[in-house]
Amino acid sequence: MTTVVPTSEEDPALAVVRFTAELSWADAGPEVAEGQVSRLCVEAQECMIQNRWLDLASLMLTSADVIFSKAPEKDLECAYTVICNLVKKPESLDQVHEMAELIATKVTQQPNDKPALRLKILFNLYNLLENPFSQFYVYMKALNLAVNGKVTEHVLLSFKMMDNFLKEWNLGVKDQRDLFLAVANILRENKGSAKDSFNFLVKYLATFSGEDASTTTEAKEEAVRAIVEFVKAPDMFQADLLDMPAIAQLEKDAKYAPVYQLLKIFLTQRLDAYLEFHSTNATLLESHGLVHEDNVAKMRLISLVDIGSEESGQIPYSLIKETLQIEDNEVESWVVKAITAKLIDCRIDQMNQVVIVSRCVDRAFGHHQWQALRTKLANWRGNISNVINTIQVNKITEDVTQGTQGLMIR
Repeated sequence: MTTVVPTSEEDPALAVVRFTAELSWADAGPEVAEGQVSRLCVEAQECMIQNRWLDLASLMLTSADVIFSKAPEKDLECAYTVICNLVKKPESLDQVHEMAELIATKVTQQPNDKPALRLKILFNLYNLLENPFSQFYVYMKALNLAVNGKVTEHVLLSFKMMDNFLKEWNLGVKDQRDLFLAVANILRENKGSAKDSFNFLVKYLATFSGEDASTTTEAKEEAVRAIVEFVKAPDMFQADLLDMPAIAQLEKDAKYAPVYQLLKIFLTQRLDAYLEFHSTNATLLESHGLVHEDNVAKMRLISLVDIGSEESGQIPYSLIKETLQIEDNEVESWVVKAITAKLIDCRIDQMNQVVIVSRCVDRAFGHHQWQALRTKLANWRGNISNVINTIQVNKITEDVTQGTQGLMIR
């Protein structure tokens, strides 16, 4: 099998045209193949002379696509590297984008044929582009290819650079939505990425803030999904969801109002409220894949945090038992579970049958929490100011004392 090796005797693009043409016409016999190869090489040369780079890319892609299932991956990667480098030729950004669009579209047409290689080609193309709009287009094509070709493991690492991508791309709201939802869907299928999937889904829902009702409606299914994922996650206890327009629209929705009510229970109420909800909505919970026993366990931890934040530093065992609806011998184990989950910092006083709490997490961080934080910061600033003033006064007193002592010595 021939490997493309660019030399000084022939332009790399012509070498690729010749290689792909010879391979694609190899079964037609020498007489036919020779004529077709010559024709394609002449056509390619004309494109290069006339600076018709888009036409050249189209010609090369057509031949390369024909041999994709025949040629070794090393040869294909080399050929497509040359093709992708054609985007450096045009001076117009519009022409560059048109060429990038052509290449990306052609590469993703058969996602099940060497999908990992196709993905590698797309990322090579991405790295050659300088226009943020074109980069974003190719990246989204890569995500779609990864999903359709079932090779999403190759794009997971790129999600860690999403903040940098967003700064570079400067996307509009619509493109942000498409990106966040695509990433959330990919992570959802990846084992161990439930929390990351939820975070990108929340980013998606956040883009609907300030939108009119008709636009927000399109996020209804994803809003329900976010609630279900939050409730289902055993290690997520905080979420700023209730005030989001995309979530809030469910409160008065004929179909999804109970789902909103469930979220409200998990963010603002205690176990007794959940048990009452379950008594009339057991079928609804099952339809969303929610397990009652898991929900009860999560609500017990949440309820413990709730009473910890409301009591004046001490929680009697009796109150924990009553609120969590557990036996006496289970109280300490549930407190330990809350500590392990980093929901509270506390000390268990077995002698006095109380739990002494020093810190509790906030279940939601809304207006009330911001006001409390503002008050704490103001107090902290006042305390620091008092300390500084005290230090300055003491320094002045010390300087005066030392000066007086000096005069006495003299």
